[in-house]
Amino acid sequence: MKLDREKVKLGIAPIGWTNDDMPDLGAENTFEQCVSEMALAGFTGCEMGNQYPRDPAVLKKALELRGMQICNAWYSTFLTTAPYEETERGFLRHITFLKEMGAKVVGVSEQGHSIQGTDKAIFRDKYVMDHREWELLCAGLNKLGKAARDMGIALTFHHHMGTVVQTAAEIDRMMDHTDPELVGLLFDSGHLAYCGQDYLAVLRKYAARIRHVHLKDIRPWVVEKVKAENLSFLAGVRLGTFTVPGDGSLDFGPIFDILGDTGYEGYVLVEAEQDPAVANPLEYAIKARRYIAQKAGL
Repeated sequence: MKLDREKVKLGIAPIGWTNDDMPDLGAENTFEQCVSEMALAGFTGCEMGNQYPRDPAVLKKALELRGMQICNAWYSTFLTTAPYEETERGFLRHITFLKEMGAKVVGVSEQGHSIQGTDKAIFRDKYVMDHREWELLCAGLNKLGKAARDMGIALTFHHHMGTVVQTAAEIDRMMDHTDPELVGLLFDSGHLAYCGQDYLAVLRKYAARIRHVHLKDIRPWVVEKVKAENLSFLAGVRLGTFTVPGDGSLDFGPIFDILGDTGYEGYVLVEAEQDPAVANPLEYAIKARRYIAQKAGL
């Protein structure tokens, strides 16, 4: 079944233009260029980037001129390594901003013990939580999820390479111990494929709890180099681990079929952090847009 064009919207992340973790990648690309090229490529939604203005009135006007809107913005939680209140304070400010921008979801990622932004080997050095840390994470997510729901925002958890929730088993444990009414899943094809997991099985299993989707492709030969040479997550990004749908190894047809069959509503968002000096952002955005039109009918 094709995705319902009335219920599913298409977005793209600014990380192909400007990289939050490595600001030298795309430092030459302005906010105006980024969102103009997103619109030119045929997208209507985007996430926040490091070049975006933080004044809601300024940001909203710039996006509306281009027929764009903010659909999500990453939030780093530290529920396993810092007092809950510290995460909550910033989170409440964050979702207040998202609500003002008209977003319906917030994507959170647990960054306690994360190695994604370090020089540690992404496959060798990943942290594994103990029982107490799992309890802190899941209890904290439930509290944040309630706070978000009270403001009309759905919390979606972003599993991610180098973090404490990376594998299918870790996703299972997190989902089993959080309230389905308060905590949803941000499904990311690329991160699951990167660590060798069955991304379609995860998608089928949690389709009813998926509130946001990242469409990310991988280049397996780069992944193998990262693994063989014990490289970091960021080193892999510079080498080209990720790319847009239609340019890597994943077939997104089955992903779109499952989302269509299960009645997914919300954004599907292209996200592929690359070096924009190597992978021209507009060119790759257009490539992704054409591929999605062909595969999903969007």
